[in-house]
Amino acid sequence: MVKNMARDSDYGAFMEKFLLQPSPSLHQLPLHGLTFAFKDIFDVDGYVTGFGNPDWARTHPAATSTAPAILAVLRGGATCVGKTVTAELAYSINGENKHYGTPTNPCVPDRVPGGSSSGSAVAVGAKLVDFALGTDTGGSVRVPASYCGILGFRPSHDVISTAGVIPLVQSFDTVGWFARDPVIFNRVGRVLLQLPDVDLVRPSRIIIAEDCFQLSDIPKDRVIQPLVKSVDKLFGSHLVSPAILEDYVKDKVPSLKQFFNKGNADQESHIPSLEALSSAMRLIIGHEFKNNHGEWINTVKPDLGPGISERVWEALMTTDENLDICHSVKSEARAALIDLIGDFGVLAIPTVLGPPSKLQTDPTISENFCDRTFSLLLIASASGFCQVSIPLGLYDNLPVSISLLATHGSDGFLLNLVETLYDTLKEEVGIVEKMGS
Repeated sequence: MVKNMARDSDYGAFMEKFLLQPSPSLHQLPLHGLTFAFKDIFDVDGYVTGFGNPDWARTHPAATSTAPAILAVLRGGATCVGKTVTAELAYSINGENKHYGTPTNPCVPDRVPGGSSSGSAVAVGAKLVDFALGTDTGGSVRVPASYCGILGFRPSHDVISTAGVIPLVQSFDTVGWFARDPVIFNRVGRVLLQLPDVDLVRPSRIIIAEDCFQLSDIPKDRVIQPLVKSVDKLFGSHLVSPAILEDYVKDKVPSLKQFFNKGNADQESHIPSLEALSSAMRLIIGHEFKNNHGEWINTVKPDLGPGISERVWEALMTTDENLDICHSVKSEARAALIDLIGDFGVLAIPTVLGPPSKLQTDPTISENFCDRTFSLLLIASASGFCQVSIPLGLYDNLPVSISLLATHGSDGFLLNLVETLYDTLKEEVGIVEKMGS
């Protein structure tokens, strides 16, 4: 275990603490007075980017420039207080790290914080910073946001620069962020996305993916009802409509045919077309991860924790076979989802399928859960759409969330919608919690 002064307190969220002051300005800056931290995957001039693994840190020199995303929020007036722990090689959605310790989930300390942006989510959830930067390839902002009971945003693919960020899978990599407060959350997004302040555009439709909510361990009504009631109060219930994603995706994404798993016929615990989509996307993930890091892994043979080690070596076995079909699936899925959601439409799905697992759960059990959750997480990754995870209080003393997706480039619209919905959602969650107690 690598020891560091910052690791002994503060929920184990930080790798290292230091101050980066905002750029001086004569104007009132949008992030003035706010503090932030960033995941140990972003370059900062003069510091080694550790990527969650001591062997990586040992074999890489200090960065000679700072990632544009960090420069953007510094220019926006925020003060950086340090860098946060990430899961090893950013390749886990549980967030455990055997080398630097697993950051403590402030919402439920005996459960995993979610990953791979674990330290950033914990720093926000524990009120150590106002917001934090992470990255999201296959869920690394959305999952820890859900598990730590905070807001998390995965932006549209390629709208925020990933320069100065260690690449994982360029087809899916995004720079995301966390906050507790919806106004700060929106403001940070506008700085990173370089968007002007604009009034809310009324949503054209809110589609509830009924079959996805059926899969969840949390009762469907406990998650859907606060959203439906809030939309009704603010915009009218006529905007809400149900959809069955299984049938829609199967019908509209013909290239998926060969990725169906014949063994998963029961739709109680699986949505076959989304699992097929997940299988195709995971081939792209394995292929690009191998291209980026295979040579380093084979040369250095880094010490990797349980669960991560198996996944990393599995990625290194990926071949180019079916890669063209995987990219066809990705294009078809994007076109199909654009048709479904439309301009200023929103798709509601569970962020995850259940509460965070207990710390040190047997990797094979948590892997099975992750596989099912990936079938939801990879909808946004495959389509390049933006997605927000919104906390919905506690159920059985464990955090609950819901996700809203909007089409590529609708980030400003989605951020405004979250800010508008948030207080009403909170009220509705309070009502549902009282009824359940």
